[in-house]
Amino acid sequence: MDSTEKIRDKVVLAGLSSPVLKDGESADESSMEELDALVETAGGQSVGVVLQNREKPDPRCFIGEGKVAELQLYCENTGADMVIFDNELSPSQQRVLTDLLGVQVLDRTGLILDIFAQRARTREGRLQVELAQYQYLLPRLTGMWTHLERQGGTSGQGAIGSKGPGETQLETDRRLIHKKIDKLREDLEEVRRVRGTQRQRRRKNEIPVAAIVGYTNAGKSTLLNRLTGAAIPANNRLFDTLDTTSRLLTVSDTLDVVVSDTVGFIRKLPHQLVEAFKATLEELSYADLLLHVIDVSNPEWQQQEEVVQSLIEELGAAHLPRIDVLNKCDLAGGDIMPRGEDIVCISAKTGEGVEELLQKIDRCLDKGAKRVTLHIPYDKGGLLDMLYREAKVESVAYTDTTDVVAVCTPRVLGQVAQYAEQTEG
Repeated sequence: MDSTEKIRDKVVLAGLSSPVLKDGESADESSMEELDALVETAGGQSVGVVLQNREKPDPRCFIGEGKVAELQLYCENTGADMVIFDNELSPSQQRVLTDLLGVQVLDRTGLILDIFAQRARTREGRLQVELAQYQYLLPRLTGMWTHLERQGGTSGQGAIGSKGPGETQLETDRRLIHKKIDKLREDLEEVRRVRGTQRQRRRKNEIPVAAIVGYTNAGKSTLLNRLTGAAIPANNRLFDTLDTTSRLLTVSDTLDVVVSDTVGFIRKLPHQLVEAFKATLEELSYADLLLHVIDVSNPEWQQQEEVVQSLIEELGAAHLPRIDVLNKCDLAGGDIMPRGEDIVCISAKTGEGVEELLQKIDRCLDKGAKRVTLHIPYDKGGLLDMLYREAKVESVAYTDTTDVVAVCTPRVLGQVAQYAEQTEG
């Protein structure tokens, strides 16, 4: 972390590994290292790790009471003001642990939501994060109002007139949050509608779309910059890109492609975020090609590849053509890299292998476009308008006819073939 950045919190990391937890839900050394990187991304500093193996989670405080006492001592000795769990905690477990430890307790989901809230820049990104935060907050409201609930209680044994306030405030907040969630969903539907309009326009122009996907910090933004000359910030930290960025890439002299960068995937991605980010990630299911960027310099790259694959399936995009882009090959160890028709080894940073990637994209997305020279009579001026809308017009000259050089798909060429002088590859 940059020494000039202010550390927001000192954090002790905690995790539980148990055979009764589903695959991927247990904490291990690898997921704890990733949690450490997430804390750094959020502006915090981890000052210790407590990892417990246990037959099954404690229903009340998740980890055993002995580990709770150990955590409390750890916080006192290190001056930590927060404990973050690698596992997902229930609202009641989070509340009990906060009371027992005397410091704020978060789980991995809460931490990722905080990072997303810091990083989102566009209106769409902020809407998505806000929706996910409210969905996360809703079941945790009770813990925020325990002081008022105790005041009234539900047993009828509190002082006369004291039963109502906590419950009333809680219900009021729940109602307000439900209203807020409904409004955010409406706003996101509007975003979807606008995206749909843009998509229809692109499809009318027959410009194919390649979506860059991959694990967070795999090098997606660096690849987009390398391919298109864009200036997207590309830093070595998790979730650096949250808002979808699209740029036009000229792959060959007969093929232009819209390339979209997307938010990075991560194991244990909060389900609220999968739902909330569907407005962005639905682009995947409308793409013509996926570029799956894999950081092969990471020892865990195969597990990360599996995480991305499962999320692609969840988003309904598993049927799409895909190129696996093995990035950071210049930093990879001695392992033999997989080879194949739809696999390419590159370094987005140095440019190695990018030319081969462009050739594979061209092969995947080639729609049979041809460059043609057309001689259009002046009384057929509507055809020129159509070419500007639905083809790639390269030059126009006015002689006895309107002479146009354009790259046309077979469908467009069918409408102007009678005016074509010649075709070139």
